[in-house]
Amino acid sequence: MVIDARYKSLFIFPASAVVVILLLFSLFQAFVSDDAQTAWLGAAIAALPLPIILGRLMVSSVERTSENLPFLLAIAAVGVLVAVWEQFIEVSTGWAPTSVALAGALIFAVYVFWYSRFGRIPSMDLAVGKRLPAFELPDVGGNLFNSAELVGSPAVLMFYRGNWCPLCMAQIREIAGRYQDLEALGIKVVLVSPQPEEQSRKLAAAYDVPMRFLIDKDNEFARSIGIAVANGVPIGLPGGYAPDTVLPTLVVTNANGTVVFSDQTDNYRVRPEPDVFLAILRRSGVVAK
Repeated sequence: MVIDARYKSLFIFPASAVVVILLLFSLFQAFVSDDAQTAWLGAAIAALPLPIILGRLMVSSVERTSENLPFLLAIAAVGVLVAVWEQFIEVSTGWAPTSVALAGALIFAVYVFWYSRFGRIPSMDLAVGKRLPAFELPDVGGNLFNSAELVGSPAVLMFYRGNWCPLCMAQIREIAGRYQDLEALGIKVVLVSPQPEEQSRKLAAAYDVPMRFLIDKDNEFARSIGIAVANGVPIGLPGGYAPDTVLPTLVVTNANGTVVFSDQTDNYRVRPEPDVFLAILRRSGVVAK
């Protein structure tokens, strides 16, 4: 299965720009208004959640978030309620603040419940108990890596969207930060992306740990195992990225090449913690406790 995300690729940059405009406009109106300050502040509050979460992802190197972001949804709801209260209970304003508040809250709801989700069907090729499909891909040094090299030791195989994805980068940093633990347990780490080789080379140079960075040119391997996304890269993104990408996926195999853990998230903000798959490896006896 190849998911087509052409509409989502058009969403995030325009949505972010619109929400920022709504936020600034609401704050300006609250400053200059004589009798509708509270209503416009409510509209500003309703527009805050999307800038907050995107800023957090971009600046704070967050590896994962909750699925539905309930706290931020509550903030948006409070903003709408303030604007509605001022319009219908206090009768101190018209529809303008309420409309702006509803627009900001609606855009955030679309981000949470539509944009963040892939609607993926889990790949049976990567299901627990299955043998890892054989593959051969080049690494950033130009050497061919064959999946047979993973036989004989447990391995972590991570498919990531590219350097442009802050959660993917944070997840890789997290795994790199735990590399001593992984290495002590004899676990190999392989990272696969369809992004341009230059981008993968830059990423590999940032980490002084022996992880293998592989390049899935034209997304061929991802497409063959049902985790490819057509038009998944946001429109307008710099860096020379092709429009297609991969669904964030993390697979752990034992020494025989059998999948013992498979995280095929349906939400790009929800990622597994290393302690989860390490615990599974220890419980299954794949690595020493």
